[in-house]
Amino acid sequence: MRDVDIERSDGDVGVDLAAVARLLADGTRAAFCLALLDGRARTAGELARHAGIARSTATSHLNLLVGGGLLVEERHGRHRYLRVADRRVIELIESLAELAPRRPARPRSLSGSGRRRALAGARLCYDHPAGSVALAITDAMIGRGLLAWEPEPGPTDAGSAWLAELGITVPSGSRRPPVRACLDWTERRPHLGGAMGAALCAHALTVGWITRIGTTRALAVTPAGRRALHDHLGVRAADL
Repeated sequence: MRDVDIERSDGDVGVDLAAVARLLADGTRAAFCLALLDGRARTAGELARHAGIARSTATSHLNLLVGGGLLVEERHGRHRYLRVADRRVIELIESLAELAPRRPARPRSLSGSGRRRALAGARLCYDHPAGSVALAITDAMIGRGLLAWEPEPGPTDAGSAWLAELGITVPSGSRRPPVRACLDWTERRPHLGGAMGAALCAHALTVGWITRIGTTRALAVTPAGRRALHDHLGVRAADL
């Protein structure tokens, strides 16, 4: 195991890790960040309703998150929209969610219980799918030799040919890795992330294999998507 030097944060290092931890130590602010993980912008009123708090209370929490660099705001007329600052914040929140202890869900309504089930099944993790559906797709790609985690995560030659056959182009030349093993915080196993996961997700949304559920980040697999995933990857309908 590689040795790690641990330095005291007593002013000479210049990194205030505790400041970020304090921002996420509050349950309301953490809930806001989780609600924004699909990358879309929402108003303070929408986030207040999501958390079940007053708008004035939400505004004070959102100001802290913006000031701390986790969220950014956009002004459109009189409306203020909030979104996650960038992909690094998404990855931070997802990683922390995976480490967080599980508490039994106590839905306040049937609609709340349904939302939780939908998010666990399929949701957007910023720009790529997560949840049990994403894991079924990832497992199928590995099983068919299209994707490999070792020695480095990436598409195989067969996987690159498969993407080209579907007309999916994975952007190159950026700092983002082609494939990232993104740890799924509801399933606790890695699903397909990175540029390849984003490109596959964009294709699936464009051709109608998956669709968004309302204004949440939950996704649903369409009948056309079930057929396509079975034909292209052998994914069983029961796994979707």
